[in-house]
Amino acid sequence: MPGKAYIHTFGCQMNEYDSARMMGLLQKMGFDPAGSPEEADVIIVNTCSVREKAEQKVYSLLGRLKVHKKRRGATIAVGGCVAQQLGEKIFEKAPYVDVVFGTHNIDRLPEMISRARGEGERVSGLEMWERPSTFEGDQYLEEGTVKAYVTIMTGCDNFCAYCIVPLVRGREYSRPSREVLDEVRRLAERGVKEVILLGQNVNSYGKKNGDCSFPHLLRQVCRIDGIERVRFVTSHPKDFSDDLVSCFGEFEKLCPHLHLPAQSGSDRILERMGRKYTRDHYLSIVEKLRKVRPDITFSSDFIVGFPGETDEDFRQTLSLIEEVRYDISFSFRYSPRPGTRAAGFEDQVPEEVKRERLIELQSLQNRITLENYRSMVGKKVEVLVEGPSKRDDNKYTGRTPCNKVVNFEAREDVKGQFITVEIVDAFSHSLAGRPV
Repeated sequence: MPGKAYIHTFGCQMNEYDSARMMGLLQKMGFDPAGSPEEADVIIVNTCSVREKAEQKVYSLLGRLKVHKKRRGATIAVGGCVAQQLGEKIFEKAPYVDVVFGTHNIDRLPEMISRARGEGERVSGLEMWERPSTFEGDQYLEEGTVKAYVTIMTGCDNFCAYCIVPLVRGREYSRPSREVLDEVRRLAERGVKEVILLGQNVNSYGKKNGDCSFPHLLRQVCRIDGIERVRFVTSHPKDFSDDLVSCFGEFEKLCPHLHLPAQSGSDRILERMGRKYTRDHYLSIVEKLRKVRPDITFSSDFIVGFPGETDEDFRQTLSLIEEVRYDISFSFRYSPRPGTRAAGFEDQVPEEVKRERLIELQSLQNRITLENYRSMVGKKVEVLVEGPSKRDDNKYTGRTPCNKVVNFEAREDVKGQFITVEIVDAFSHSLAGRPV
C-alpha cells in the first residue's frame, strides 16, 4: 500500500526538524519522498501559527491540495502549531483533510496515516504530554546532506505577551543530554558536518528537568568528532549567561554568529511584552560576545506596532539596529494571536502605522546589511559547500562561519567540502566569491 509522501513545511527551523522526523517515520513504513504533491499518495502540511498570515497561508494551500484528493485519492494530513491550536475545527473548514495531529504526537503519525488510508476514517491526535514525542526515530536526510538541525528542547515557560508558542508547543521540556549527543553522533556518522541546536529558548536548557546546563551541553557537542561547525537558535537574552559567552572564546567550531531576538529597542515596550530584560542588558551581551569573539555577527527579530508603541518607542528600535548593526533581521507587524495577553490590550496600533514603520525599519536594515556585506569584498573566507546554487547550475553555494551565503564557480563537485574563497562582489543578501 505505501507509495510516495510529500511534506510542505511552514515556519521555523523546529518545524523543519519535525518534518524531517515525519519523513523518517514514513520511510520506515515504506514510503518514498515525493518531489511534489502531484505525485504523492500522502501529503502532510506542517503548520505555523506564530502570525495570522501564516495561518491564512495554510488554508490557501489546503484549498489547492484538494484536487489531489480527487485525482488520486491522496491522504491529506495537517500537523504542527495550527493543528494544535484549531484541532478538529480544521475538519469543518477543510472536510477533505483526513488527519489532524498536534505538536506532541509526531510518533503517532504512522498509526494515524494507516488508519486513515486503511479504514477511511478521520483521525486526530491532539493530546499534549509532559514529554513530547517529537524525538522518535531518525530524521530523513537527503543524500549528501552536510547540515542538520537537532532539537534539544521544546515548549516555553516565558509567556511573552504576544506569543502563542507556549499554547501550541506546551511547557518547556529539555531532552536528556545523552539522547541529544547520541543523535549528533549519528548525524556525524552520516556525513553531517554542521549541526544547529534548536529550542524556543536554548539558554534555559536543563534548568527545569534536564541533567546539565546549556553551556555544558554545547561543550560536549563541540567535542564530537566529525562535527566541524556548531550553531544554536533561539536565545532569549534574559537567560544568556557569562558561561555561554565563554564558550565562544573556547571553541573555534562554535560559529561566530548569533541570532539574538531583541523584539524592540524600547524598555517600555520590552516590559509590556514581558521580555524581562532591558535595552542596556541586551547591549551588554553583545559587548561581552564581541570581546571574546571579535568577528562575531548578529541577527535578530523585531515586532513593529506592538500595542502602545509610540513614535519614540519605534525610534529607539531603529537606534538599536544602528548600534548593533545586525547582518540581518526578521521583522514583522504585530499580529494579535488568540489566547495571548497582548490580544486584549486596548491601545492597538493602526495597521497603516504598522506598515509605515515596517517599511522604514526594513529599509534601514537593508542598508546596513549591504554595507556589512560590502565590507567583506577582498577578504578570504572558508565556506562549507551545501551544494549547487538553486539559481545557477554552474555555481555552488555555501556559508561562511558568520552565516553569510557565498556563491562561486567550481570545476568539480565540491559539495560537503570546506573551500577557501575570496569575496569578489556583494549583493543585498549574498556574496560572490572565487576559490583560492
